[in-house]
Amino acid sequence: MAREQVYNFAPGPSTMPVSALKTAAAELLDFKGSGMSVMEISHRSPLFQEVFDGAKARLKSLLRVPDTHEILFVQGGATTQFAAIPMNLLAGGTADYAVTGNFSGKAAEEARKYGNVHVAADTTATGHDRIPTQAELNLSPDAKYFYYCANNTIFGTEWHFVPETKAPLVCDMSSDILSQPVDVSRFGLIYAGAQKNMAPAGLTVVIVDKALAGHELPITPKILSYKTMIETDSLLNTPPCWCIYMLGLTLDWVSAQGGVEAMDAVKRERAGMIYDFLDESRLFIPHAKPEARSFMNVTFRTPSAELDAEFVREAAARGLKNLKGHKLTGGLRASLYNAMPVEGAKALLEFMKEFEHSHV
Repeated sequence: MAREQVYNFAPGPSTMPVSALKTAAAELLDFKGSGMSVMEISHRSPLFQEVFDGAKARLKSLLRVPDTHEILFVQGGATTQFAAIPMNLLAGGTADYAVTGNFSGKAAEEARKYGNVHVAADTTATGHDRIPTQAELNLSPDAKYFYYCANNTIFGTEWHFVPETKAPLVCDMSSDILSQPVDVSRFGLIYAGAQKNMAPAGLTVVIVDKALAGHELPITPKILSYKTMIETDSLLNTPPCWCIYMLGLTLDWVSAQGGVEAMDAVKRERAGMIYDFLDESRLFIPHAKPEARSFMNVTFRTPSAELDAEFVREAAARGLKNLKGHKLTGGLRASLYNAMPVEGAKALLEFMKEFEHSHV
């Protein structure tokens, strides 16, 4: 089975490892001699339990998740965690939120329904083109947790340090998980929608310190209770079976590449060549400040919306797909997640050079 060679720069759902897609295609009709697809077998069957346990074990190994933390496979996307986190951890108290992009702003807004939200940092005034320094964080003395979004897909900024706080760290790593080593023990909770670096849309991974579970608000639905999900090993209801299967295949690919350390090196190569060009460009204008630039989402623009649209059209004709910026910002965006090969970044770079040469 083959498909047209394109490079997919979409921000999510996004490109996936070709080896994972090929394995899934080969096993689609008959998974391990069962005569059924993974999409058809029972989530209570021993065969699916192997898929589930394998994906969980590989993720624990790659991220070096300590035994103090539990890995949960849940549904509802990152947006559901905007409510689940304060329901489980806030308990009517105060939480610190760093608002450095659209999604952290939405998370703070949702949390206000369940307790007090103190905005410890806000980069709205500068168009979310930067990340606050440690010294700029206005931390509450009694915060139940400190919340931040590690990588901002819309604005193209990324935290390149882990904040120092007394309160447990809660981090949305949806768009940069598995792209670098992480000391999970420093976090009370990490969560990530799978559709950028891990699997198709429909699965959300939550990694939670088990000591934080069991203090949820009485109104918390069972499906959003970390305590309940830990006790049922994420099998309170039917899980997103296909997505968990695809996660396992993606994790196999990450391991074969050399793990998160290798992903870290490759991401710097991919993004570095694009940023180096942008810094010297006579046409393209980068959005994020150099010290806050995302390795996953490179955001930039030309001098006009019309020229941006022309760039997107001509790029698509060259097999460089989904380079249009988010509707909130306009402009252009190249998402360079783990499965984007270096060759894809090189192809984009060559097109950018040609486009600039013909328009300057």
